[in-house]
Amino acid sequence: MTTTIRIGMSTSDLAAGAQETFVALQTAIRRRGLPVELKQTGSLGASHREPVIEVAQNGDSTLYGPVTPERIAPLLDQHFGAGSRGVSPEWVISRRADRSDYPFLGKQVRVTTQLCGIIDPHSLDDYLAHDGYKALLEAIKMTPEAVVQAIKDSKLRGRGGAGFPTGIKWELLRKNPVTPKYLICNADEGDPGAFMDRATIEGDPHRLLEGMLIAAYATGASRGYIYVRAEYPLAVNALRLALQQAREYGMLGENILGSGMDFDIVIKEGAGAFVCGEETALMHSIEGQRGMPSMRPPYPAQRGLWGQPSNINNVETLASISSIILNGPGWFAGLGTEKSGGTKAFALAGAIERSGLVEVPIGTPLRELIYDIGGGCAGGRALKAVQLGGPSGGCIPAALLDTPIDYDELRATGAIMGSGGMIVLDETVSMVNMAHYFLSFTQDESCGKCVPCRVGTRKMLNILKKFLAGRAAPTDLDNLRRLCVTVGKTSLCGLGQTAPNPVLTTLRYFEDEYLRLVSN
Repeated sequence: MTTTIRIGMSTSDLAAGAQETFVALQTAIRRRGLPVELKQTGSLGASHREPVIEVAQNGDSTLYGPVTPERIAPLLDQHFGAGSRGVSPEWVISRRADRSDYPFLGKQVRVTTQLCGIIDPHSLDDYLAHDGYKALLEAIKMTPEAVVQAIKDSKLRGRGGAGFPTGIKWELLRKNPVTPKYLICNADEGDPGAFMDRATIEGDPHRLLEGMLIAAYATGASRGYIYVRAEYPLAVNALRLALQQAREYGMLGENILGSGMDFDIVIKEGAGAFVCGEETALMHSIEGQRGMPSMRPPYPAQRGLWGQPSNINNVETLASISSIILNGPGWFAGLGTEKSGGTKAFALAGAIERSGLVEVPIGTPLRELIYDIGGGCAGGRALKAVQLGGPSGGCIPAALLDTPIDYDELRATGAIMGSGGMIVLDETVSMVNMAHYFLSFTQDESCGKCVPCRVGTRKMLNILKKFLAGRAAPTDLDNLRRLCVTVGKTSLCGLGQTAPNPVLTTLRYFEDEYLRLVSN
């Protein structure tokens, strides 16, 4: 029986040395003449153990990591009858196909990332062998209105951060009679520490394309755009190849699968401006203008890209669509909470024992994700807070770790779900420093169009600098709070409206750290 060996070759794998490991593995297999199918995949998400290799043989599956070039020979001896030459148990991540013996992987519920680390992302045949494009075939047997209703019934909410119900968004575009209509995928992913979209595209690009095709059928869109940051070269290359394969297979173009639908997709590489995560700024960038937001209304479904009705969803939202169609909206809704269906992927980073990409049902308590899956704080230190939602999010203290990961529950703490960045902070971290770091980022990324954001974030930053320099007066606390409220209420777009969140949450939960920095 042929043995399959999978090796992750994503950006995070390569950063850990996967290219050298792959060359050593490929060379050893060739020299030994082994009957092995060597498959390059995306990332399984276990960044803390990369480079990762899976050996699937005789119905068994063993996952190893980190696998350095010098570990290749002992591993091959282990699996091809030459006996063990020093294979250490510490190299073994899991010996079960369902990964239940490794909490980081076994306790996840993988929907959007279920094929990442499993299939060759550059092989359409591999995707098709795992029910790829089957959901599209099912969708075009339904009426567009029925597809929209299925998405509404699934309780899928936009995974880009705002959490707007996806089905309602699609319905608004569907009901607009004006043509042509445009569909946009936001793959800009500008949050520091976030890599969910990158990992999904690098590991399973056809899942995104299939979601866009179903969305196009449901809404009547005739052209799609994937707005992806140019700093993601592996993701961009994976998308280009996937688009070429889809066109050759008849999944893009005119009269797709005899459905009467005409749809094609264009890749737009962004220059890395954080503000282009805001939908109107993103559309301006696609049009060749400077990425700056506009007043709403009109909303994109009324007047969007090129002045035409448009819809914007992010990668994770669109990657959920095929599973909803195949498994049913009730199944997806049942994974989450009463108001929010499905799962959410997070980039778990910071002072955490097991870092990486994690996907869990919405409603999962923060404590379960951080301790049961992430293994708690690295080095045995005490957990102080969790920064959730990127620079637009907030810091949740350890006392609130039983908070469910849910849009409404998190908003009540002063944080937001965001696109999925999650940074664990231990007891050694200064929360004033954290607020300064994230506010510095949003201040740098402000487009400068509106005064509250352009000037207000600078004034907030100057006050934080006074605290860090030990020059703050007691009145600076009240001044900082007033500025936060003003900037949040009066800024033009989401960047300015949410920029105060890290400051407000640290003031709310860690005011004592600010007070200790007030000069006497």
